[in-house]
Amino acid sequence: MRRTPGTGLRCVNDAAGSWKDALFIYTRGRVIAMVFLGFSAGLPFLLVFSTLSAWLRDIDIARTTIGYFSWVGITYSIKVLWAPVIDHLPFPLLTAWLGKRRSWMLVAQFTIGFGLAGMAVTDPHSQLTQLALFALLVAFGSATQDIAVDAWRIEAVDRQLQGAMAATYVLGYRLALLTAGAGAFYIAAASSWAASYLVMASLTGIGILTTLVISEPLHARDAQTTALEARMEQAMGVRERRSARARLLAWFSDAVISPFVDFFQRNGGLAVLVLLLVGAYKISDITMGVMANPFYLDLGFSKTEIASITKIFGFFMTIAGAGLGGVLVARFGILRPLLAGAILVASTNLLFVWLSLGDPNLVSLAMVISADNLSGGLASSAFIAWLSSLVNQSYTATQYALFSSLMTLPAKFIGGFSGIVVDSSGYPSFFLYTGLLGLPAILLVWLLMRQQR
Repeated sequence: MRRTPGTGLRCVNDAAGSWKDALFIYTRGRVIAMVFLGFSAGLPFLLVFSTLSAWLRDIDIARTTIGYFSWVGITYSIKVLWAPVIDHLPFPLLTAWLGKRRSWMLVAQFTIGFGLAGMAVTDPHSQLTQLALFALLVAFGSATQDIAVDAWRIEAVDRQLQGAMAATYVLGYRLALLTAGAGAFYIAAASSWAASYLVMASLTGIGILTTLVISEPLHARDAQTTALEARMEQAMGVRERRSARARLLAWFSDAVISPFVDFFQRNGGLAVLVLLLVGAYKISDITMGVMANPFYLDLGFSKTEIASITKIFGFFMTIAGAGLGGVLVARFGILRPLLAGAILVASTNLLFVWLSLGDPNLVSLAMVISADNLSGGLASSAFIAWLSSLVNQSYTATQYALFSSLMTLPAKFIGGFSGIVVDSSGYPSFFLYTGLLGLPAILLVWLLMRQQR
């Protein structure tokens, strides 16, 4: 694996062969498999968030209670806490049969299916606490599956294919969101919410079957990783693993401490720059998204128009952008598409300024949504590929879980002030503000590219 001299960072700007070679990356078996794993990862998400909220409100559960259910989502933000277990602890019997990544995937998928089925047979009026516990179980299984799927995706293919893996993952994930969103509503309208959740539980079979069909990637360990763990164990006072305490300390050192020490050791002085970029890259996009739907409604678009343009049409634009991003990563390497994505995301936010100042019509809305979702899909593919290139495959699950938590927490915090900006300054100023929030990410990618050179 090549490193850029003097930086400790991997060289992530390697270009592949021709455009033909770049396009044919989507014919690879493991790239195709990511569609189904992406579907499996995306299916539970709305079922413990907005779809669950709709179910509870539809049967007249109090809004305050529904708000408490949103705390289930904290599970996704703290998954880094148990990622070291998935990285280093074999699951009894299953790991010997399926391997480290697939065994945890399978356990997580059965957990999700069991939890969704439990929600389906629970009466929210008389068993609300039980419903909350089943929802928490689904969220825990879903976050665990995310850890295992991300690790498999990174380890299964070479770096040049990570953009394509991200693109097919996004495709599957978005299809799952449509299924768990609109699909669940249609089933509930035709039958009941219980029937809807039972159907969703049965769809976890897609992920289970995929996990059984795919092969386990190789888990290579280099001499530097082994030496690092030995040094960390000595620093923790572990000389021999004879006692249970010594073995526990050694495991904690290898699984929890070494992944973080490894990251800073490999990246040296650039580690802070990398972490700043991880936290800054999605700020513009996520902050804008908080006020997107209220903006469409305030402009006077109907719910049907918003659903048709921003959800259905926007879905295809996002997939097209993600697919383009995967091709660009394969053709030009990671950093140039990463920079292009950052520039496009910030720039397309400025199109919303134009939309807010003009007379609203569906053509204008479709144009803005096209540009916004295309750029967002492209940026997502490049960003996921870049994050994947940062990890040491000895600590894939732990390090990537850290990055995935860091990339959303600052954006979600800043996004919480979106309403204040709109109320005080109006939508044009808000969208200008979100565009400017993208400037740090552009600058950080540019600085990283200079270091790479």
